[in-house]
Amino acid sequence: MKIVSFNVNGIRAILKKGLEDSFKELNADIFIIQETKLSEESHDSFPYEPDGYEAYWTVSKERKGYSGVAILTKIKPISIHYGMENGEYDEEGRIITLEFNDFYLVGAYVPNSGEELKRLDYRMIFEEKMRKYLKNLDAKKPVIYTGDLNVAHKEIDIKNPKANERNAGFTIEERTKFSKLLDEGFIDTFRYLYPNEVKYSWWSYRFHARENNAGWRIDYFLVSSRIKDRIIDSKIHNEIYGSDHCPIELDILF
Repeated sequence: MKIVSFNVNGIRAILKKGLEDSFKELNADIFIIQETKLSEESHDSFPYEPDGYEAYWTVSKERKGYSGVAILTKIKPISIHYGMENGEYDEEGRIITLEFNDFYLVGAYVPNSGEELKRLDYRMIFEEKMRKYLKNLDAKKPVIYTGDLNVAHKEIDIKNPKANERNAGFTIEERTKFSKLLDEGFIDTFRYLYPNEVKYSWWSYRFHARENNAGWRIDYFLVSSRIKDRIIDSKIHNEIYGSDHCPIELDILF
C-alpha cells in the first residue's frame, strides 16, 4: 500500500501548478492533503476528485480559507471521523480519521505556535489531546498518523538549529511532546529507516530557502511500533514543487 501526504498550501492554487501531474506520478492508494484553505461553501464538492478515489474533507468553520484537511482514497473506509473525541478541533478543520480493516489512518494539520509563540499554550494542549486520541485508537488497532505536524524533531531535521531554538516548530516544548509520542509506542518511519539522512519537507518562501535547501523536516508518517516490520519505505519527494512543502510517502504492507 502506498500512502502520500502533502501540505499543498491552498488546493485551488496548487491545481494551477501541476498537482494533477504530481498526483498521477505518485499514484498513491491514499492521498492526504493539508492546508486546503477551503471555505464553508466548499462543503458540496472537493475541487479535485480524480477517478477511482473517494474524497473526504473538512474546512475551518472559524476562519474562512484557513487550515483544512482532505483524504482521497481508492480503498473504502469502514468509518470516517472528523476532529478528535466528540469532534474536538473540527472547528479549525485539522483532523480526519479513516478506519480500515487493519488500521486507522489519521491525517492532521497540527497548529503552528505562531509568531512570538502566541499559540504555544494552545499547541501544547492540542499535543496532549492528540497523544491520548492516538493511544485510544492504537488500543483497538494499529495507527498511521501523518501530515504537517509542524515540528522539526531533532537538529538533523532543520538546516539552522541554533538560530531557530525559540522559533515556532523548533521549541524544546514542541520537540519534547513529539518525543513523548514516540516513547509511548510510535515510530517516525523516515528516521527509523534513515537515521542519518538529511532531508527536508518544508522551505520558507523567503531568502531563496528552497534553492539553498535551507529547510525543515516537519511532515511525517508515524506508525504504531508493533507494525514497524511492515514498513517498506518512507520517502520525501523534494523533487516535487508547487507548494512550500513537498509530498512525503509511506509504503507499507497491508
